[in-house]
Amino acid sequence: MYDVLVVGGGHAGIEACLAAARMGKKTALVTGKLDRVGAMSCNPSIGGPAKGIVVREIDALGGQMARSADLGQIQMKMLNLSKGPAVWALRAQIDKLAYPKIMLEILENQENLTLIEALVDHLIINDNQACGVVLESNEEIKSKTVVITTGTYLDSRILRGHEKTVSGPDGQPTTKGISKQLADLGFEMVRLKTGTPPRVLKSSIDYTKTTIQNADDKFQTFSFDPLITEMGHQEPCYLTHTNLDTHGIININLNLSSMYGGIVEGVGPRYCPSIEDKVVRFSDKERHQIFLEPESMALDEIYVQGLSTSMPKEIQEKMVHSIKGLENAVIVRYAYAIEYDAINPTQLYQSLETRKIENLFCAGQINGTSGYEEAAGQGLMAGINAVLKIDQKEPFVLKRNEAYIGVLIDDLITKGTKEPYRLLTSRAEHRLLLRHDNADLRLREYGYRLGLLDQTRYDQFLEKKAQIDEIKAQIEEVVVLPNDENNRLLRQQGSSKISDRIKLNELLKRPEIHYNVIKHFIPTSASDTVLEQVEIQVKYRGYIDKAYKEAEKMVRVDEKPIPKDINYDLIRNLAIEAREKFKKIRPTTLGAASRISGVNPSDISILLVYLESIK
Repeated sequence: MYDVLVVGGGHAGIEACLAAARMGKKTALVTGKLDRVGAMSCNPSIGGPAKGIVVREIDALGGQMARSADLGQIQMKMLNLSKGPAVWALRAQIDKLAYPKIMLEILENQENLTLIEALVDHLIINDNQACGVVLESNEEIKSKTVVITTGTYLDSRILRGHEKTVSGPDGQPTTKGISKQLADLGFEMVRLKTGTPPRVLKSSIDYTKTTIQNADDKFQTFSFDPLITEMGHQEPCYLTHTNLDTHGIININLNLSSMYGGIVEGVGPRYCPSIEDKVVRFSDKERHQIFLEPESMALDEIYVQGLSTSMPKEIQEKMVHSIKGLENAVIVRYAYAIEYDAINPTQLYQSLETRKIENLFCAGQINGTSGYEEAAGQGLMAGINAVLKIDQKEPFVLKRNEAYIGVLIDDLITKGTKEPYRLLTSRAEHRLLLRHDNADLRLREYGYRLGLLDQTRYDQFLEKKAQIDEIKAQIEEVVVLPNDENNRLLRQQGSSKISDRIKLNELLKRPEIHYNVIKHFIPTSASDTVLEQVEIQVKYRGYIDKAYKEAEKMVRVDEKPIPKDINYDLIRNLAIEAREKFKKIRPTTLGAASRISGVNPSDISILLVYLESIK
C-alpha cells in the first residue's frame, strides 16, 4: 500500500512523485521505461517566454526541473532583455541524452520513492474513489491516491501523410485501457494533436548560409541555488528561413498532409502550428524562421525547429532541401504528427483532483496542455495536493497574482481548452508581479512550509532577502555629489551629468543606469542577483506598487466563495449559457466564475447579488 502512486515518468510525473516523497509519503512511480524518465520527445529545450518563469517557480517551491536543466544545458540564453523585466525569460538548450540520466539518478536516490518499470492497464476504482492500478501483468498496486501523468500516450497514433500508426512518441507503446476507462466513468474526453519536426545530420548542414545564434556570455541558471558553478561548453544554434520554394512544395502537396488530408481527428496547437498550417494561415508571409538546434553533445543530430509537419517522407525531403543551408541535409528522423486523448480540464478542482473520482489527480498533457514546463508545474501541484488530501488539509492553490502556475491551472479549470494549451505572458494580467527575477521572493516561503525545501536552501533565501532590504535602505541614504568623478561615471553609463546633489536611489531610477553603479558608492559583497533585484524594485517601484494595488482589489472580489451546494436553478435572470456552465464547472469563487468562457459580466453581477442575499 502506497500513499501516492504516480502513473507516467514524464516531466509531470517526475515532479509529482518527488514532491510526494519529499513531503514524507510512501510514493511509487510506475512508468513504461525507466531510462526514458524526463524524455524530450519533441524540442530538447526548457524555458522561453512565460515557460522559463514557470521553471523558476518550480524551483522556488522546491521542485526539480530547474536544477536538472542547469546540469543538462548546452546553451543558456536570456530572452527579451531589450524589453522590461516583466517579460524576461531564460531558455536553455538541453542535452536530450544527459537529461533523462540526470533525472533517473535523482529519482533512484530519493528517499520514500519506489520506481516500478511497467505499463498500467487500468485504475482501481471503488465507491468512486481511486485506490490504485492494475498493471498489464495483472498485478495490483494499491494506493491512497493516484496521480495520472500519461502525457501523449493515451490511445495515441502517429500520423505521417495518409499513414496512421498506433504508437506513442518515438515508437513507444501507447496505452488504451486508462483512456477507455475514463470515458466509461463519464469523463468528457477530447482528441488533441501535436507534432515534431525532422532531425538532420549536423555534418550535412552548410552553416555559411545560416546566422549563428550564440549563448549569452554570462553565468545564469534556472535554479536560485544551482548545482553548477560555471556554464561549461555552450553550443551555438543557427537561424535560417523557409522561402517561396518551400511554400510552393507545401501548397502543391497539401492533400498529402495528415492534417489537410482528412486523417487528423485531434485539434492542433494554435501557438505552435505545423509548417503547412503556418503557410496556409499566413499566406502573405514569404518566409518563416527555422532554428537549427543541437539535440545532444553525443549525437550528430540537429532539431529543425519551426518545420513541424505531417507530410510524407518524400515531401519532407523536398521541403528540407529547399531551405538555405539544408540543400544537402541528411534526414535521420522524419517529422510526424501525433494525436492522443486528454480530458476536458474543467472536470478538475483547482487542486487537480478530479470532480468525478475522489483521490484521483491528473497533471500534464492529459489535462490538455503542451510543453514540458506546463506539465512539470502541474505535476508539482498535483503531488503536493495528493499529500495534503491524505493529511486532510486544505489544498494548495496558487492565485493568478502569485504565479504563472496559478494562471495556468486557473485557465484550465475555468475555461477548459479545445487545443493544446500553451502558457503565454499575455495570459497573465499581473505579469509585472510574476517576473523571472522574483519567483523565490513570491513562492519560497510556500516551498519551505510544505517541506519541499531544506533548511540550508531556506536560510540562503532569508540571507538574500536581508541583503536586498539592507542595500535598499542604504541607497536611500547615500548622496551622490555633482563632482567630476561622479559625472564621469555617469557619462560612461550613457547618462547625463548632475548639477545638484541626488540620492542614489533616485539616480538608479534613470533607465540607462544599472545596478553596477551601486558598487561604486556602497562597499558590498552582495551578488549581482541581489543588486539586480534592488535595481528592479527601485526603478519600477511606481509600476509595481500600482500593480499590487490592482491585484489586491481583484483578489478581494475573486476570493468571494461560492457554496459547493449552490442551486443555480434558483438564481433568476441568469443567462441560459451561464447557468449551464456554472452547473457543469461548479466554480468555487466569484473570480473563477468570471473567467468561464461564455459568462458575461451581467451574469457575474446577478450571481454576486444572489450570494449577498443568502449570507
